[in-house]
Amino acid sequence: MNFRRRHRNQDDLDINLIPLIDVLLVILIFLAATTSFTRISQLKIALPEASADASSDKQAINIAVSQDGLYALDGQLISGRETADIAAALQNDAKKTEDATLIINADALSSHESVVRVMEAARQAGIHRVNFATQSTP
Repeated sequence: MNFRRRHRNQDDLDINLIPLIDVLLVILIFLAATTSFTRISQLKIALPEASADASSDKQAINIAVSQDGLYALDGQLISGRETADIAAALQNDAKKTEDATLIINADALSSHESVVRVMEAARQAGIHRVNFATQSTP
């Protein structure tokens, strides 16, 4: 029989990491299996449909927006580029016809700000019907 006492310094305490890794792997597999990858949409909307027929409205007011930010109302250049200038010109033209429709002919390279400025001017002038002119591809 060996009754020798072992010294505490000789005993190395080790933590076995294999069971810990096994448990973490099982948790990872569980999370991957239960995660939902479906895309949730915030809003469900039905977009309106438009026909490509060109309507000739006699009460229509045409405004053109160039890529440089210049505005022309029924072929006449508007002197100012501010919303108030455009609204004044639209108001003068809208007095001639009741319930007029504004048709915006914007250049493809015109800025978004220029088009929004025309829409704001139409609101200030009391024009409630605004259309956008498009070009059909051959």
